[in-house]
Amino acid sequence: MAIEMKVPAVGESITEVTVATWNKKEGDYVKLDEVLCELESDKATFELPAEAEGILHIVASEGDVLPIGAVICSIEPAAGVSISATPVVAEAAPAAPVVQADATPAPVAVAAAPSTNATVLEVKVPAVGESITEVTVSVWNKKSGDSVKLDEVICELESDKATFELPAEATGILEIVAESGSVVSIGGLLAKITVGAVAAAPVAAPAVVTPAASAPVVAADSSYATGHPSPAAAKILDEKGIAASAVAGSGVGGRITKEDAQNAVPGAQAAPSVAAPSLVAAVSNDPSDARGVRREKMSSLRKTVARRLVAVKNETAMLTTFNEVDMKPVMDLRSKYKDKFKEKHGVGLGFMSFFTKAVCVALKEFPSVNAKIDGEEMIFHDYCDISIAVSAPKGLVVPVIRSAEHLSLAGIESEVVRLAVKARDNKLSLEEMSGGTFTITNGGVFGSMLSTPIINAPQVAILGMHNIVERAVVVDGQIVVRPIMYLALSYDHRIIDGKESVSFLVRVKQLLEDPARLLLDI
Repeated sequence: MAIEMKVPAVGESITEVTVATWNKKEGDYVKLDEVLCELESDKATFELPAEAEGILHIVASEGDVLPIGAVICSIEPAAGVSISATPVVAEAAPAAPVVQADATPAPVAVAAAPSTNATVLEVKVPAVGESITEVTVSVWNKKSGDSVKLDEVICELESDKATFELPAEATGILEIVAESGSVVSIGGLLAKITVGAVAAAPVAAPAVVTPAASAPVVAADSSYATGHPSPAAAKILDEKGIAASAVAGSGVGGRITKEDAQNAVPGAQAAPSVAAPSLVAAVSNDPSDARGVRREKMSSLRKTVARRLVAVKNETAMLTTFNEVDMKPVMDLRSKYKDKFKEKHGVGLGFMSFFTKAVCVALKEFPSVNAKIDGEEMIFHDYCDISIAVSAPKGLVVPVIRSAEHLSLAGIESEVVRLAVKARDNKLSLEEMSGGTFTITNGGVFGSMLSTPIINAPQVAILGMHNIVERAVVVDGQIVVRPIMYLALSYDHRIIDGKESVSFLVRVKQLLEDPARLLLDI
């Protein structure tokens, strides 16, 4: 008797879920506790494990929205197969062949041949940080059945802050439990390693001949699926005003899928299944189909950045004040000493070191800009951990230069280069991105003239640098051309008053327009 799988209760306030991704296909053989699909709610993503071992029959397609308790699929125990850890194909009796409703045999390919003393080691998600509760399996470097060695990197895990490599905890045969793209909580099962096993070649299952084998194969769910659209497809057909009877289904048992509905043309007649390829070809030759659309699932990092930016806008009284800086003194100093500086210190002399030193001096004079709010208390920092916004391949990251007030220009430049290289290679650790007290972001490298940067919570201020443009300005009563940069300071008005924010930015301007002040500490 088939076991119906229903949408479980996943939270008090959650009344419905969306079928995000099926990890198995219609008719696949599944094992107990094997992850069948992913369900998405408005708060989180959940995995649906199999409640029994047998043949899967999918009821709800990807994209369908189901209420709690609705049937999502069913599992029919395979005929002649005992429900045990290792499925075995029952042999048909030669004297009395049995006609089975479902003659799909259980797979018998063996991934590994364990020895008598083989043990199974569970590989779980390690704790990677205090605030991280789940990770995403980014990519597997090995496949199920592969031999792995101790400390060999088997996969990459991606959190909302960084990417981590997961080494093998023992030598043996790997069995993957969480596929790529799966979201697994801390302590969740990722894979199993059979220690003491040796890889074996797959063994073909013996053919089981029954009288039903000579009959044409008919899908088990053809009685209800043929010509019926999935919920997502039905919605699209309704919007187009197309009857379901006019669309040929390409899904399991003739079911009309979402893609069938999207490709359906008003006025077209339903075509038999053999004519489906020509119908698809006719549609694909339409010039309008040349405009492609791609869908990509947001990474954990991207989702977290989006969530935090919106939270900052909603939870802080954020304002932005602007000023302009004459960059000629700094540029003249760089032009004069950059070669000797690089020869002595091994790094180039960039603008970031000047801005970081100027910010550290100004933060000492205006401590509220270097503070944060904790409930009803204000926490002031006597040190300057400066966060530097860096555009990495997987999104924006903000590594921290620790105790920047004690570093020289060369020390700051060395830290900037080190952190930028690690960000580019996705090698930044959580410690290197946590605990900043003030942030500097440089949109000028991309050509930005002016912007209003968003605060990097729980910090209360951020300085935005922009591009340098030659402008006509008045100096000592004369119109001259100078390289000018606009600066923007976004701040939380709950803790920083307007006078402090403007005075802080003016102080940074003074230090940059007279860099000798940085060397003399005046």
